Amino acid sequence: MTSVPYKRILLKVSGEALMGAQSYGIENDTVSRIASEIAQAVKSGIEVCVVIGGGNIFRGVAGVAQGMDRGVADYMGMLATVMNALALQQALEASGVSARTLSAIPMPTVCEPFALQRALRHLQKGRVVVFAAGTGNPYFTTDTAAALRAAEMGCDALLKGTNVDGVYSADPKRDPDAIRYDRLSYMDVLSKDLKVMDAAAITLARDSRIPIIVFSIQTAGALVETLDGSGKFTIVAENA
Repeated sequence: MTSVPYKRILLKVSGEALMGAQSYGIENDTVSRIASEIAQAVKSGIEVCVVIGGGNIFRGVAGVAQGMDRGVADYMGMLATVMNALALQQALEASGVSARTLSAIPMPTVCEPFALQRALRHLQKGRVVVFAAGTGNPYFTTDTAAALRAAEMGCDALLKGTNVDGVYSADPKRDPDAIRYDRLSYMDVLSKDLKVMDAAAITLARDSRIPIIVFSIQTAGALVETLDGSGKFTIVAENA
């Protein structure tokens, strides 16, 4: 891996990314591949934080659509992220890097509660920090949690792993004429309603001057290539 401009990054991984070819749950081979790529980044000298979603196990919006209380549904989704975080932590340890899961909802029997100074110390010791349970509050997405943690941790960039290799004007799987962007401003994303992340996350990243880099987590090796600048990705920053 060549020299990269980032000393510390936050990687946002959706729960769906952990399903692999399955329609539900966690596919061990996929989790192991993602962990291996994170381990490569760590071994190159980059400090890595991860925020993980829970949509492969439970989606709060789906629960609400079925008549469930929004707060209860969101808390259930947060618990799903803890399961995913523990799976990723185990895979990271198997890949040769130390990792810790920190949950915004305290559950000391299974992982550490989130505390900023504790998280910073883990990073300084070369550990990957996996943030679970979103912000710990209902009505906030894990995208917003990712932007919040990136700001708190002083990250140089927020990398969002998706199913496509960047940001498009429309869903490229449905619209063959969709345009792929190499670079966008935060305001471009908001004004065009491009669905990169929710508006709260984009605004927080903008206010914290943290660039968002969107790439395909489904493509083997894409994380490493994105970090060294050789891959396909879209950068969302102050000036397009």
